Amino acid sequence: MALSSHARKRQLAANLVSERYPRLTSLQRNVFTELVARTAEGWRLAVHTGPASAADAYLIGRVGVFAIVVADPAPDAEMMQAVLRQVDERFAALSLPGGRRVAASAVTPVVIGAPNSAAGPRNSGPFWSLPASRLDQLFRRDAVHLTTKQVTQIAEELRPLLDEYDWPRIEIPAADEEPFELLSAESVAENQLAAAVERPFDTWMTFLHPDQAALATRNYGGPARISGPAGTGKTVVALHRLRHAGRRSTGPLLFTTFVRNLPPVNETAFRRLAPEMADRAEFISLHSWASAFLASRGIRLNISFETSFNLAWKAHSSELPDNVPRYWADEVHRVIKGRGIKTLAEYQRVIRRGRRRRLDNRQRATVWQVYQDYQKNLAERDAHDFDDLLTRALEELERQPLEEPYAAVVVDEVQDMTLNGLRLLRKIAGDGPNQLLLVGDGQQQVYPGGWRLSDAGIPIQGRGEVLKVNYRNRTGILDFARRITALNEVDDLDGAAGVALRDAAAVNDGGIAKSWEGTESELPDALAAAVRDLDIPHGETALITFSNKDALTCRKLLDSAGIATRPIEQHTGETGDRLYAGTVHKAKGLDFRAVLVVDFVRPEPEEAGTEQENRELRNRQRLVAATRARDFLWWGVVRS
Repeated sequence: MALSSHARKRQLAANLVSERYPRLTSLQRNVFTELVARTAEGWRLAVHTGPASAADAYLIGRVGVFAIVVADPAPDAEMMQAVLRQVDERFAALSLPGGRRVAASAVTPVVIGAPNSAAGPRNSGPFWSLPASRLDQLFRRDAVHLTTKQVTQIAEELRPLLDEYDWPRIEIPAADEEPFELLSAESVAENQLAAAVERPFDTWMTFLHPDQAALATRNYGGPARISGPAGTGKTVVALHRLRHAGRRSTGPLLFTTFVRNLPPVNETAFRRLAPEMADRAEFISLHSWASAFLASRGIRLNISFETSFNLAWKAHSSELPDNVPRYWADEVHRVIKGRGIKTLAEYQRVIRRGRRRRLDNRQRATVWQVYQDYQKNLAERDAHDFDDLLTRALEELERQPLEEPYAAVVVDEVQDMTLNGLRLLRKIAGDGPNQLLLVGDGQQQVYPGGWRLSDAGIPIQGRGEVLKVNYRNRTGILDFARRITALNEVDDLDGAAGVALRDAAAVNDGGIAKSWEGTESELPDALAAAVRDLDIPHGETALITFSNKDALTCRKLLDSAGIATRPIEQHTGETGDRLYAGTVHKAKGLDFRAVLVVDFVRPEPEEAGTEQENRELRNRQRLVAATRARDFLWWGVVRS
């Protein structure tokens, strides 16, 4: 009876392993037999033949690069650190054509134990711990992100750097081959597969630009900051850096942002990048973290504030120059409470960064009265707002620090944090080496108000980095976004000159940006046609608006046209089957192959003092919306 393809591969692999490596333990022989069998499917394997204190093997395939140690029991910490040092040394010199680097932080270190060992697919150490019986976890189909050509390039560049390694390989006749499906149980057309693995969003798991690779592993003596325009890979560097920090510590890791829906997306990406640290890393919005932290101390706040503010504003609205409650709500939340201002005298002295309307002392006194009445209304209802949540968490941390400090804290989209939020983050992370990384771009700020890191007492002198190359947006998208009149003189979040999107370098050619303009009555047909004309799956597409009301309107229009949608806040980084829709605030930090933006332009009565500020804010929001698109952008302007 003829052997199956897999059995034939395993037999050839077993014969090769017995012949070349006769001194292996039983566990090593079984593991290497399985790994060598995979070389018939395009995987490349390097087996160590020298003295100890090195990885037993390097495995390279379309899922990524692995440094493998086969041992039961697991090696001690000294041996593990020796393997990590070898990874750092070998991959520090590894570059591919085009200037791309295979980052050391992209290599997954794996310890493979006995088949019946208790180790599971995740653990809390710097290595991914797997029993030999679950070796198939290395070849998980949902993590494919490299092409066969890229695998070959990595192996060929790595070969001269691994002079104590043998490169075994087996081949079986093409007639004996069985289809090996990498992405799903169903057949996948080659052109679809190529498109899936060529996306810039996926290749970051292995490839980094030299500048990015350097930042991912750089040693900082205190808090550090990475800034740069949209699409320059700031979050990518942050995720690699979080993994790098985790390899050099044993404590928990924290990744946090201002918006609630972004952490799950980054968690999905990090689990693919660093499966060995999935249980150590916490991905959560700052307000959710504060709520959970206070609950752990027996403190629960009743968050309910809209009625309390509306009553306070109505009592003084006639004394304020702009009859728009939202503006004064922002003044209270982003300036007074967001900065932790305690007295009227302090409020009258503060520089209101980002607030274009000038307020004299009399007007500030009126705003202060609104704030005081608001606080009184909250107290009467035993209610609090989100600013109170951060302030109370900060007070509680000052009273009693965390029992188990974080080994590293990463803050993404930091430009949208309040000043009090920054103070809380500094208290959570501390000022120690490599403990706090702040990532953001002032040009992408979608909330009013502003600050400098120095205002929060976060010292970053000599530890501020700026990325300048856009890797996300194809040139057609980038050219469109550059024409948006957003604030083009940006700082680096601490007062020094930054880099605006118009000055960023582009590396991805192609891309299509289309524009449409019409009335609300013409929008249904135009929007439905734009979606139907897409040659990109709906699950990789987003519709973005600038208000919740407009997002709901567009979702209803698409639903009537038979096009299914789901809220953009439900996006977790996995490809779905329905088009995502939501506001630019919910789309922060995300990217999609295709984006449709619907910009409702309605005349709103505004006073001269707030008109410029609102215009600048909306243009920054427009820039954020446009740069969510990687390959295709449809921009619809709806005029009354």
